[in-house]
Amino acid sequence: MTVRIRRVTTTRAGGVSAPPYDTFNLGDHVGDDPTAVAANRKRLREAIGLGDDGVVWMNQVHGDHVAVVDGPAPTAIDNTDALVTATPRLALAVVTADCVPVLMADARAGVVGAVHAGRVGARNGVVVRAVEAMLGLGAHAEDISALLGPAVSGRNYEVPAAMADEVEAALPGSRTVTARNTPALDLRAGIARQLTGLGITAIDIDPRCTVEDTNLFSHRRGAPTGRLASLVWME
Repeated sequence: MTVRIRRVTTTRAGGVSAPPYDTFNLGDHVGDDPTAVAANRKRLREAIGLGDDGVVWMNQVHGDHVAVVDGPAPTAIDNTDALVTATPRLALAVVTADCVPVLMADARAGVVGAVHAGRVGARNGVVVRAVEAMLGLGAHAEDISALLGPAVSGRNYEVPAAMADEVEAALPGSRTVTARNTPALDLRAGIARQLTGLGITAIDIDPRCTVEDTNLFSHRRGAPTGRLASLVWME
């Protein structure tokens, strides 16, 4: 028997935050009015229908630590960039504004995972650690599906050549060039290749680029700015 998997990614629209966080900012660490962030998070909880304690948040640090959770968390999980659970109706949330949100699920085993994969975390293997945690809860690689959410695209993620080489060495497939033919990174391409190497083949990539799409928050396009939220849960 399989469970129903839900994946949601927000946009900038529908909240109460004032510029430059306008309007649906869900990040509580970017300088926005805490009251506005709390109101936005309440709107999100009401929209997905999981109750007041149905979303688990992280205080993300661009690391590779994975937290396995089995119930509501009264506060955000500190120093963590991935969450994994086998608990139904518990949404795992990632906040981003250019980094890659990775939402994974094994509907057969009833295990989901949410990962914040920026350049440093992806390079250091946070996605691999999250998959390992899912397998530890009974998931099977061949049954895991993954969605790589909106993020900065390779054509807009210019980096020094040495940095591109460094990330490519750890995350093959991520080195690319920008629209101006300068060194760049496509983290979603590298992560997709990494997942394939782990035996995960059901991989979808959201085509949206956060830098190009003004309906999305982008730190590279203009900081300070708000954060999108990407969530995964089992009904």
